[in-house]
Amino acid sequence: MSVIRLLALRETPLDVAEVLAAVADPAAGGVVSFSGNVRNSDGGKGVTELEYVAHPGAEAALARVAEAIAGDLPVVGLAAVHRTGVLSVGDVAVVVAASAAHRDQAFEAARRLIDDLKATVPVWKRQVFDDGTSEWVGAP
Repeated sequence: MSVIRLLALRETPLDVAEVLAAVADPAAGGVVSFSGNVRNSDGGKGVTELEYVAHPGAEAALARVAEAIAGDLPVVGLAAVHRTGVLSVGDVAVVVAASAAHRDQAFEAARRLIDDLKATVPVWKRQVFDDGTSEWVGAP
């Protein structure tokens, strides 16, 4: 079985349990997950919704991130799913999980997975504020 268990960009709601199940393994003594949710404010302004747009090459970029982590760290399983489309406050925007023999390895892999995903995978968000204005974050 591959260490990279689940990678996807989806327009449908994300399921944290699906991502955790993907990295479950009898060899894993540590499992760490992170979910990023749409919050109701940013920079002192009220947020009503987010829209995520992904470049056509975003899934390939996500695969490269996961492959690099799998090559560098002794992980048992990796999974990452990012939402696209319009999301409401409280919706889950991204879920990552990592499993490893020991907790410190799982924590390191999960942290790197979310950090590298955010830094290098071309997914951009448009924030819509309660005053009717909007702004793009991370777009080229």
